[in-house]
Amino acid sequence: MKNIQYFNAFAVGLPLFILITYPIFEDGALFYSLLSTMITGFIQVILGLCMLNDEPNDRKLQFYIGAVVTFFTLWFINAQIGYNNILTFTLFGIPPLLTFYLTFIIYKKAKS
Repeated sequence: MKNIQYFNAFAVGLPLFILITYPIFEDGALFYSLLSTMITGFIQVILGLCMLNDEPNDRKLQFYIGAVVTFFTLWFINAQIGYNNILTFTLFGIPPLLTFYLTFIIYKKAKS
């Protein structure tokens, strides 16, 4: 569990680390920082699936994976209907919430 915790900390810290280089690289740092948030999301989804594979009856992990599936389903629906403003702005805030939720789950499991 410690390795998962360290890998998650790396994934969450990567965009922040790149953003710290903003005074040096300016726009490139901002662009790559935003781009690395996709890498963070990918790593977290993989970690969540691996953890769910190890503990298939954990309700928190089931909820996390369900929320990820719901997010991507709503994203696909939003693209099909021509990007509804309310849905687009709602979808914008979901990935940070999912990041904090999985981080919370990982740290709770590491403590116990």
